[in-house]
Amino acid sequence: MVNYAPTTGFVYQSQKGPGLVTSNSLGHKVGTSEATSILGVYASGDASIDAAAKAGGIKKISHVDYESSNILGIYAKHTTIVYGE
Repeated sequence: MVNYAPTTGFVYQSQKGPGLVTSNSLGHKVGTSEATSILGVYASGDASIDAAAKAGGIKKISHVDYESSNILGIYAKHTTIVYGE
């Protein structure tokens, strides 16, 4: 998985970035998946492209975006957003 993080923030970080682009048409479906971490000690979730595509009922992926946030290293979340048809 590509983790697009052009900047870092010690106290707070929130950013979005591009991931994968294919030659498939845009489509009208969107699916998301996410993983979270607490204190950097406990992490769970499935932020895979496959999980996001399944959540959105997408069979042909057009592109993928990522969102990432982190508050003082206490709570962090990574979300994968898949678009397609």
